Amino acid sequence: MAGAVDTAPDEGVQRLVLVTGPSGAGRSTAIDVLEDLGFEAIDNLPLSLIPRLLDGPARPVPLALGLDVRNRDFSASNVIELIDKLTRDPRYAPEVLFLDCAPEVLERRYNETRRRHPLAPDSAPAAGVTAELDLLSPIRARADVLVDTSELSPHDLKAELTRWFDIRPNGRLSVSLHSFSYKRGVPRGIDMMFDCRFLTNPHWEPSLRPLTGRDAAVQDHVAGDSRFADFLDRVCDMILFLLPAYVEEGKSHLAVGFGCTGGQHRSVTLAEKVGLALAKAGWPVSIRHRELERRSPAPSSAGDAGSVSPDGGRLRAVERGGTR
Repeated sequence: MAGAVDTAPDEGVQRLVLVTGPSGAGRSTAIDVLEDLGFEAIDNLPLSLIPRLLDGPARPVPLALGLDVRNRDFSASNVIELIDKLTRDPRYAPEVLFLDCAPEVLERRYNETRRRHPLAPDSAPAAGVTAELDLLSPIRARADVLVDTSELSPHDLKAELTRWFDIRPNGRLSVSLHSFSYKRGVPRGIDMMFDCRFLTNPHWEPSLRPLTGRDAAVQDHVAGDSRFADFLDRVCDMILFLLPAYVEEGKSHLAVGFGCTGGQHRSVTLAEKVGLALAKAGWPVSIRHRELERRSPAPSSAGDAGSVSPDGGRLRAVERGGTR
């Protein structure tokens, strides 16, 4: 996908995001995220009431409307008719946000939660998933922003929507740092990526193997590689050089990835070290360690080396998991 939408509607024109997608794909989460970003958000509004809602002068904030197949007057043709009508009206600047998801993932989510699918309450979820995807396919084709949530956590989805829809005035560009394992693939939405596999691997030290890159002992071991200091300095210098340019471009979020073999030691160490350097330079930073999140939370045996929050907590660890 492309970067965030940087242009805003002209003054007096109502920005309007229509949010839809198959049940279980994350529409409710998306509505909550847009509300946090400054949108006036309304979910499950019947299509017939939308014209009455929009009647009158433009609101001072953009609107996000969630469209649910369970509404009594919902149909693909009605939604497309609404989109066409709003597009032709100069008072509105409509966008369609479609939350997509693979059928097998939707089926798994329904089976895990034991919820009934709204389009097949008396059948297996697979029947409802198939029917709903067919119903929504014409709307999907009209989407301005299409986000596949098949492999996205709520945090990933929030980051992706922030890239597209952050409207907060004069907001500083925020940076998210992601550590990951190449064995599980590159995280979605990464703008810039660094391969850390050339550094000395703590995995081969039995005493360090159960620890993570948040532990001081692991960080010291990785930093003992003669190439580490120069690599860290160059990475930080490049990111700090680019951030002001991205601000001038209008970018609101930069996602930087650090990968290694297991996503436990080297990549975590680099994410922590770079995050600390960027936070000290005054940039809002969040850190996510993808592979650590997948494990059961447990306290680190050597302490959390990444818990420092300089400059009023600008460095923030997001859902960081424990060690194994």
